[in-house]
Amino acid sequence: MKLSDVKQILPTLQNVEFQLENGTFVPEHFHVTEVGILLKNFIDCGGVIRSEKVVNFQLWNADDFEHRLKPGKLLHIIQLSQEKLGIEEDLEIEVEYQDQTIGKYDLDFNGETFVLKNKTTACLAQDSCGIPAGKPKKNLAELTVNTGTCEPGSGCC
Repeated sequence: MKLSDVKQILPTLQNVEFQLENGTFVPEHFHVTEVGILLKNFIDCGGVIRSEKVVNFQLWNADDFEHRLKPGKLLHIIQLSQEKLGIEEDLEIEVEYQDQTIGKYDLDFNGETFVLKNKTTACLAQDSCGIPAGKPKKNLAELTVNTGTCEPGSGCC
């Protein structure tokens, strides 16, 4: 989800809620402690230099159980971050949230709540680092079925 999408959604909400993909909600007293830009420059296993740039939201739970972040307040934080840091509207958002450890999530919206989507790792240079191609998928309807019976001594059993 892009920052521009979040900015369009926030004015339509009464409350800001985040939910993990497994259905667990981030406690409603969470804080957004950071909004920033993350720039990652790296080289992949195939020797290609790459760069990624995302907007980062960091969610944090404190012991102030009465705290509630309202949509207007989050929109103000985003606008201030854009003004002070030069954050572009079309950047994807990555969310940091600590469950068992600090996790990084993609962001989605299900019509009611923001959803923290699990991120996965992947090889970006599969063609040059020896990753075997996956087995071809076969349609079960196209497979032939041996309807004959197995005779003793025929070697089929």
